[in-house]
Amino acid sequence: MTTEQQNREARLTDRVVASFDGTPDPRLRELMRSLTRHLHSFVREVRLTEEEWQRAIAFLTATGHITDDRRQEFILLSDVLGVSMQTVTVNNEAYGDATEATVFGPFFAAGSPAVEQGGDISGGAAGEPCWVSGTVTDTSGEPVPGARIEVWEADDDGFYDVQYDDDRVAARGHLFSDDAGAFRFWAITPTPYPIPHDGPVGRLLAATARSPMRASHLHFMVTAPGMRTLVTHIFVRGDALLDSDSVFGVRDSLVKDFTSCPPGTPTPDGRDLGGRGWSRVHFDIVLAPRSP
Repeated sequence: MTTEQQNREARLTDRVVASFDGTPDPRLRELMRSLTRHLHSFVREVRLTEEEWQRAIAFLTATGHITDDRRQEFILLSDVLGVSMQTVTVNNEAYGDATEATVFGPFFAAGSPAVEQGGDISGGAAGEPCWVSGTVTDTSGEPVPGARIEVWEADDDGFYDVQYDDDRVAARGHLFSDDAGAFRFWAITPTPYPIPHDGPVGRLLAATARSPMRASHLHFMVTAPGMRTLVTHIFVRGDALLDSDSVFGVRDSLVKDFTSCPPGTPTPDGRDLGGRGWSRVHFDIVLAPRSP
């Protein structure tokens, strides 16, 4: 490449960056200037062709077309590129022994049913029963009573309730920690499943020889006054997909022992499972203080 060509490209980048100098909002100005520099740098580094640019625009257009109020393909794209996880990492700085955060995912739904301590969030979803217990404390070890614990997961067929067409509400719910910060409920044992891969993101994964599979996990969102909101999962120790989770959500500290209990094993609350096997897991949650 000639020096003149390099100068032409650099001058263009400088002109576009300068076009945002008058942006009144300083944060928006910073974002747009930096985004421009990085995008131009990418185009110049890979020597992007016009055909490749057109294919990228077609990809983004298709991503928009498949997105609706039940499916968020742009979040899925952010997830598989690791952008979601990097954003989580940047915005949840390490604080003492606070529980690590991970990706929110595209399948959360507001308005989940409330369950009492020891209740069942499965709502009839297919899967092996799983007893989940733990505590919510702050980083000094003090219990956090009344923390809202929101939980959701895929069923044994690999689908969240919002992926069905019948408006079912299943495998999600919320409860509150007791006066000692403890919680306990029935869920279903997490199993691996693929992220939706029948759209543009799936085609991208196929073209790059990447799997759409997610490691087995159970979602949590925990909120309490004065505490930083925690969005996290717990993962099943021994899952073969822990090192290849399609959205890079696994953290070593979140891998837990899901102990398998054969049929006939007494349950913690005396529940009769009709001869089925079940599992159990313990998850102690530590919340960081909210930033001032």
